[in-house]
Amino acid sequence: MTGERKTLVYLVFIVSFMGISSFAAVPFYNWFCKVTGYGGTPILVSKSSNEILSDTIKIRFDGSKDANLKWDFKPLQYEIELKIGETGLAFYEAYNPTDRPIAGQASYNVVPFSAGSYFSKIDCFCFVEQVLQPGERVEMPVSFYVDPDIVNDREAKFVNSITLSYTFYEIDLPIEELALKSN
Repeated sequence: MTGERKTLVYLVFIVSFMGISSFAAVPFYNWFCKVTGYGGTPILVSKSSNEILSDTIKIRFDGSKDANLKWDFKPLQYEIELKIGETGLAFYEAYNPTDRPIAGQASYNVVPFSAGSYFSKIDCFCFVEQVLQPGERVEMPVSFYVDPDIVNDREAKFVNSITLSYTFYEIDLPIEELALKSN
């Protein structure tokens, strides 16, 4: 193989590797954040906390949407106070004022970031795509708790309020899938 051909093969390999890596980076990063709580991403759990402390913490709720999404989206309560370890339940409302079905997916984070690994979601509307039919209004629940281990963390033990933020984005679903999800 000539030197030019060898260089070309290496360059094609490097460009291909970089392209594949860029596509794999986002899902890998999302998985990493969900598992570790890095970057304010809440931990996903399957059950409530076994321990409830007497200390309380305020949970604030925020909702926004991508400019291209034609829904209205907001939290139904802006703040609640819970004991650390106590299970909380909050609701968000979404409304589709258009004349067509629209599918959306919510991304989320927790601020301050130091509390992200202690904010545990049990169930959430953000785990699945949401499809709203024309004129449909829905209340969407999220259940959660703040892990009692937060009081042992060097930084997070000083947190007295946590903000849970959601941003909804429109997603493309085939017409057949939109019809199936509406039933």
